[in-house]
Amino acid sequence: MRIDQTDLEIQREPFARPFAFKGSAFHEKWNLIARLRDDTAGTQAFGVGGLAVLWSDSRVFARHSEMGGNALMVAILERGLALAKDVGEVESPPQLLSSILPAVEDYARVVTGVRDLSRTFILNALVALDNAAWILWSKNHGVTAFESLVPLQARDSLAVRQQQLALAPAVGYNMPDAQVRSLLQEGAGILKVKIGHPGDEKAMVAGDIAGLTRLHRLVGDAPTPLTTDGRVAYYLDANGRYTHREPLERVLDAALHIGLGDRILLLEEPFAADVVEDTDVHGLPVQIAADESLHDPEDVERRRQLGYGAIAIKPAGKTMSIAFDMVAAAQKAQLTAFVADNACVPWLVEWNKNISARLPCFPGVQGGLIESNGAENYGRWSQMLEQHPCAGAGWLAARDGAFHLDDDYWHRSGGILLDPRPYSDLLRT
Repeated sequence: MRIDQTDLEIQREPFARPFAFKGSAFHEKWNLIARLRDDTAGTQAFGVGGLAVLWSDSRVFARHSEMGGNALMVAILERGLALAKDVGEVESPPQLLSSILPAVEDYARVVTGVRDLSRTFILNALVALDNAAWILWSKNHGVTAFESLVPLQARDSLAVRQQQLALAPAVGYNMPDAQVRSLLQEGAGILKVKIGHPGDEKAMVAGDIAGLTRLHRLVGDAPTPLTTDGRVAYYLDANGRYTHREPLERVLDAALHIGLGDRILLLEEPFAADVVEDTDVHGLPVQIAADESLHDPEDVERRRQLGYGAIAIKPAGKTMSIAFDMVAAAQKAQLTAFVADNACVPWLVEWNKNISARLPCFPGVQGGLIESNGAENYGRWSQMLEQHPCAGAGWLAARDGAFHLDDDYWHRSGGILLDPRPYSDLLRT
């Protein structure tokens, strides 16, 4: 595979309301569309990637306007595309990514002015390139199914075929009570709850306790067939807002006091990037999962040593190439792997779903677990589903709180090997 020509386009998708987490909020998703051409093979491929500045490095988000932070990621992808043309022949998308990543990192640190810029920020910018590379590789090798994309080291980790994936919609700080009730009425069995409220430590702790109390008052003992104990469960996400254990322990103590103790499946990414490497989580009363602080397999082993029990895999957040490495590393470290979202549009949900559907059942869940929060965050969600190349497929939209995966899903690999229309139509011929 050789990259001879590249193109780039932007599509901006507004949220129905500001998407609030990590002590802040943003208002729209920038989706980048990359096209790669291999002139020797006579093939071309498109890739889509959604930007998540606040999630991937909140320092960049804080230093720039929302548009400015996204524009920096566009520049990083543009640099990556230019470098990809200089690499020459490569055997695989992971080889392409590893060939350009050091130079892209150097460039990204310069344009952002952040010397210790999170690698997650850089990988997030490169998702469209990596996705396009996988599709180009599949075309060059006559691949027609996702299974043939899975590298050897990840095959044992992705050997399951789930019939359903329990959907965990995100409940932000500002989600109205009526919408929470609507999620429950639609069958949600696991709620991903954003903690780490805005403000200083005191305000954050108070906000988190009040938020959990309000939410549990709404949810109560609502029944669901999607969990092993038959009640709606919680999946907490702090997005690195806590700087030490004591305030987090106060929130967890309060959660136990109000009756959430046996309802919390996991707590994701509790500690800030500058302390996460040194904060042991052994003894905390819930399972702890790592997310944006993970950049490579070595990070996975380090989290295991610190007491983490699970890791979030982010095909649409950190590239599919890295996702395969992380899945294999999770199995080696005996950590539970699951897939989480970045306010993905339907096209990118399917990239996530192809990994999630092949992972083992998540403890406490009847089947697999996947976070997807687009339905509650995008005003055009129904229209985007209608525009998907596989519109109308029973597996495309969640039903009764889960994605249901039939033979058609497995036969079509969630449609990811097709051109990502209408996004690909934005590029000039």
